[in-house]
Amino acid sequence: MSPHDSIVTLLDDAARLARAVPQFDTDNCLSLPEAYTIQSASIARRVARGERRVGVKMGFTSRAKMAQMGLSDVIWGRLTDAMQIEEGASVQRSRFVHPRVEPELAFLLKKPLAGNVTTVEALAAVEAIAPALEIIDSRYQDFKFTLPEVIADNASSSGFVVGGWHDPRTDFRNLGLVMSIDGRPVQIGSTAALLGDPLRSLVAAARLSAAAGEPLQAGWTVLAGGATPAEWIHPGQHVAVEMQGLGGAAFHLS
Repeated sequence: MSPHDSIVTLLDDAARLARAVPQFDTDNCLSLPEAYTIQSASIARRVARGERRVGVKMGFTSRAKMAQMGLSDVIWGRLTDAMQIEEGASVQRSRFVHPRVEPELAFLLKKPLAGNVTTVEALAAVEAIAPALEIIDSRYQDFKFTLPEVIADNASSSGFVVGGWHDPRTDFRNLGLVMSIDGRPVQIGSTAALLGDPLRSLVAAARLSAAAGEPLQAGWTVLAGGATPAEWIHPGQHVAVEMQGLGGAAFHLS
């Protein structure tokens, strides 16, 4: 029995039942490796219930955010098929505790990608790129957490929507984007916010997932990180992103 089993159960139940839970590491005693062990065990429970791994999401891909959090590296979380929302579909607010949304660039892989790869090698593994939206939803009460706590909670990843796929030979290093809620622009940004080049996020994903013994697989989706600050979302709202040259992605929160 793992010393972290009670925390794994706490966070797994919180995500499954959309129920806020208190912080468990307010003294910041949990190490980052321990936090990732908890995340992995929590996702393993979902897989045991029938969910399927479909990719990874990257977090803190803004240099400013990394510096603010005292980090020298990005963080990451796991994606399952139960988290994917069909583009344009309606998703129930009851699935979440206190959801927010952020615009992303998504990569679709055509072959495995693992270890310390170059940006050239990373691009060669990409089948397609697409605009995307990620729903982030910390399960902690009042949306308050330490860095290890957010990692343990699957880096707050709760849902994602991917738009139409496009040729990755498009130059996607600095694509303008607008995220709107009910037709009103709420965030304007660029894919350049993702470590200066979204491919660097994919390189980091390959390195970190391989180090965890879960290398990126063909057919997986990699969300490169939030290109703007996240926005709170509420029932009845329609959320959309439009990305220069790539079209858009949208969903409705009911």
